[in-house]
Amino acid sequence: MREILRTTDVTDLSDRDIPSMFLEVVERGWSLTAAGGRVLTDLCPEAPGTYVDRLAEETTINGRGMTDYDLPAAPDERTPLLVRRCLAYVCACLRKAQEEFGDTQVKAYVSLSFADTEEALLTSNVTFCTPLPDVHPYIPDLEAVTDAAVAEIWLEDCSAWS
Repeated sequence: MREILRTTDVTDLSDRDIPSMFLEVVERGWSLTAAGGRVLTDLCPEAPGTYVDRLAEETTINGRGMTDYDLPAAPDERTPLLVRRCLAYVCACLRKAQEEFGDTQVKAYVSLSFADTEEALLTSNVTFCTPLPDVHPYIPDLEAVTDAAVAEIWLEDCSAWS
């Protein structure tokens, strides 16, 4: 992921980089679940689910694949556009979380991997969670992940990109 971020222009991220359906998620903001989970309001299921812990609740509700059907297939064109979309969405959501909760505890995870299809296009997933003292981290050993490029992003990281 470091190499992808190093070689991709991620300056001046804005709402223009975010697909409209994800921009609607940002605009609807955040909510707290009955268990205290911090979740994106627009992504909450109609019927509450059962989760092992608050981390599972947050990552399950907040996790989505980023829209990429409209992106070119060529990796040199696709990758920078996909990365910009993910990072713009992450930064907008993290800013909204700070507004809603008055802190910067929510963090984001962006993962990039190749689809298990004949085309093997680069795809991405974004989720958000709040670290908890009594729960293992979402990705315990981030540096050891080998089947995807993964970034853990805090609101402070966004200042370099927007």
